[in-house]
Amino acid sequence: METIITYFETIPSSHRSLILVGGLTFFWLLEGGIPLFKFKYKKWRHALPNLFFTLTTIIINFALAVLLLWSSDWVTVNNFGIINWLPQMPLWLYVLVGVVLLDFFGAYLAHYVEHRIKPLWMVHLVHHTDHSVDTTTGNRHHPIESLIRFGFTLFGVFAVGTPIALVMIYQALSLIFTQLTHANIKMPKGLDKALSYVIVSPDMHKIHHHYRLPYTDSNFGNIFSIWDRMLGTYRYMDREKLIYGVDVFPDEVKNGNIKELLKQPFQKYEKSTLSADEN
Repeated sequence: METIITYFETIPSSHRSLILVGGLTFFWLLEGGIPLFKFKYKKWRHALPNLFFTLTTIIINFALAVLLLWSSDWVTVNNFGIINWLPQMPLWLYVLVGVVLLDFFGAYLAHYVEHRIKPLWMVHLVHHTDHSVDTTTGNRHHPIESLIRFGFTLFGVFAVGTPIALVMIYQALSLIFTQLTHANIKMPKGLDKALSYVIVSPDMHKIHHHYRLPYTDSNFGNIFSIWDRMLGTYRYMDREKLIYGVDVFPDEVKNGNIKELLKQPFQKYEKSTLSADEN
């Protein structure tokens, strides 16, 4: 464990890039072998806007990375944050608790708030208006959302008190799980269900991408499913019934156009309250 901590304290940018590119490549190929849905799309054409937003996310996070380093150094020096106030524990447990708590602040809480506050929901819509969810959908975030998500992660570093090694471990896991849970792969139902008791499984997250309430407002987790289960936001539905997208933005052509997606948060509409059960 100490070796892992030492590695992530100074993980090179090239290695972080390898995690991103390697993960996308792996799940891209896996989708071709065991697809959940046989989408009638040109995969590269569908991927272009998603990869554009992946690039903007990378640029924003890289530009602001110094804030994560400064904040993690500060909480370490000042012994500040939840895990620094807890009784001494084994290193493996310290890492686990830190990552689980960062997953709450940086992923679950950010995601939950985005669905509850309308201006933030309008920004987050860009992620939901993909009609063919696959591994490239994972980082399809409007640049404004990338800033919002970074803000929540930064808050999490202060609240949890995580050193930079734990921040980097969390971000690496978060990236891998984002690619996994959005990947268009068909995992055996029993295995997927079993995994969902501990981690966010592919089927569990894709329920969140169903185009109507109440499923859109459920399963907010990224790495661990504990937060959805504890806080009452977990839902289940048969994956065969999934329809991706958002009912109030049904235009698939516009939802695949970068220019239209950049403008999407500033369009006016009333969020639908129609339940999927009302069909």
